[in-house]
Amino acid sequence: MYRISEKLAELGMQRIEGFPVEGFVWGSGPGNPVIMLVGEAPGENELETGIPFTGRAGKELMASLESVGLAREDVYITSAVRSRPYKWGTKKKRNGETIARKYNRAPTKKEIIAHAPILDTEIQAVQPPIIVTLGNVGLQRLVGSKAKVTELHGVLMETPILYWNEEESCFKETTEVYHIFPTFHPASVFYNPSVRMLKDADWQKLKELLGGAK
Repeated sequence: MYRISEKLAELGMQRIEGFPVEGFVWGSGPGNPVIMLVGEAPGENELETGIPFTGRAGKELMASLESVGLAREDVYITSAVRSRPYKWGTKKKRNGETIARKYNRAPTKKEIIAHAPILDTEIQAVQPPIIVTLGNVGLQRLVGSKAKVTELHGVLMETPILYWNEEESCFKETTEVYHIFPTFHPASVFYNPSVRMLKDADWQKLKELLGGAK
């Protein structure tokens, strides 16, 4: 199993301090995975379990992995941000009382920059044969802000990826070329059921690319 150093995790938490985020969830998976999965950020469920992609979205992702002959143990799972971004909202209880509570939200660019060294280090250490991006946040973190999952899903891209250059305070392209396979975030099917057919077709394309995997 690969795990980033405690020092890098501490640095990540320091860099994101002061933002409306909470906790820290480590990336998870072997040092030589079949694929690497890059999502957005942990949510409420992940914060409670300490495991990437749990809850409804996790079950959806595990079903997709199973459809290509893979299990959680075969893949490295990480995300653009490793702390949970939240926003305050209200919820009405059964007794009619309204309470304040935290809701998940997508990470901001500044939050993504704060944790960029973590993802950069994971990719360099693991050297995944294929990086599967789940949704726009993971895709744009690696390929650029103009990339859209609706246009690129299901296509194997051979491309340099972006890494954070601390000295120049900007993202720069790697000299190496990586294989990126964009698809939809597993949670997207809950908000837009029509995406399910597209997502499932993407995973079948990935299965062909992997040669049936296991």
